[in-house]
Amino acid sequence: MATSSSNQGTSMQIATGETYQIKGRTMKLEEWELIVQMESPEDFISLAHHGCELRDFFHSQDLDGYFSMLNGPTYENLVKHFWVRAGIYDSHAARLEEHEKVLIDPTLEGKTREQLGLKSFICTEIRSSIMGISVSISEDTIAKACRRENEGSFEENLNNKTSPWIEVVNMTMFNNTKKGKYCDMQKEHKILQKIMTEYLLPKGGGVDQPSLEHRTFLHFIITQEKANVSIYIFNHMLWALKESQDKSRSYIPYGRLLSEIFHQGGILSNFK
Repeated sequence: MATSSSNQGTSMQIATGETYQIKGRTMKLEEWELIVQMESPEDFISLAHHGCELRDFFHSQDLDGYFSMLNGPTYENLVKHFWVRAGIYDSHAARLEEHEKVLIDPTLEGKTREQLGLKSFICTEIRSSIMGISVSISEDTIAKACRRENEGSFEENLNNKTSPWIEVVNMTMFNNTKKGKYCDMQKEHKILQKIMTEYLLPKGGGVDQPSLEHRTFLHFIITQEKANVSIYIFNHMLWALKESQDKSRSYIPYGRLLSEIFHQGGILSNFK
């Protein structure tokens, strides 16, 4: 029988005895080939002692709870088990669901999702299962795990050549409308970028420069304009999952965050 569990208000759905079937991308990697990136706690007190006070930047983003959460354990095996079976459930996957129902029974053509016996499509999710327990993660799930509201500024699909954000971001990072070099950045901005790429939008396995979207996120952090951190993290998680499925990228970001989601969703107590 399907059951649901909600702990600390997390919107992660848990159902025993069923698994999500999402058609489309599949992963060629095996669990043992995956590498879990574990976010380590950042020592802001030590940074402040050495003349780099950064706590206000992250306090303005309501990320005190997020960095506190990083002190907890990471369940590497559960994270790998989740990741290798994960799929992206978006509007395209929802339409495929509907199409499949109509193929089976053509008389259902034109019916609503409810009439097709399907749940309403609300938002994009990452769906998987852990030991027979189905798991779905959305932006709201991440917001609750990060202990913050799902709100703030967010920019995506920015054109790297014509976007007006280019000059804005350059001015913030290099005090110039033209893009400078890493060495041109202020010391605290360099450390903020390092924290962003290691704790908030981790890549791993490469030295790629941050995208314009990620540099815009850094702009929000530096200027202390509240960003929608949950969407930035969720979109980065979607990107990493697609990279694992399409290009066999072995790195799994957010090992600690995913572990916290499993904990808040009641998966660990379910096992017990």
